Amino acid sequence: MKRPVLYCVSLFLVMLVTGVFWGTWFTLTRSLDSFPPDNFIRIGKTIIKNVGGPMAILMPATLLSLIWISVINRKVRPVFLCFIVSLVFMTLTLLITVGIEVPIDNQIKTWTADSLPGNWSVLRDRWDQYHSIRTLTSILSFLFLSIGVVIDR
Repeated sequence: MKRPVLYCVSLFLVMLVTGVFWGTWFTLTRSLDSFPPDNFIRIGKTIIKNVGGPMAILMPATLLSLIWISVINRKVRPVFLCFIVSLVFMTLTLLITVGIEVPIDNQIKTWTADSLPGNWSVLRDRWDQYHSIRTLTSILSFLFLSIGVVIDR
């Protein structure tokens, strides 16, 4: 695959991942504490259902594309470094998702308004805090990928 095509694919994939997190953060998660518990549960379950499957495909594809462009540019020092930093930030995004967010999501999937655990707001706030961090790491991944593409062009 030619570099410009691979760059476009990588930029598109990172943009999609970042868009999922940024869009959720920008439009919803900054207001999570204002929702009553039953609305929070309904919204949470809906988002989990809608995002889980596509992101299980999108995240690995994104990481593979970042690895690929890093490998093919390993001899072009400034570009390679930008791509590696992008890969590191996207890997952090994945680790936060799998290590912190998904376990909380798995708990939320079992909740009902009648069976809400006593610490539900602590879990909600923890999810929100780490969602903000992974939104930032995905944005930084996109930024460094974009810088690398621009430098190489």
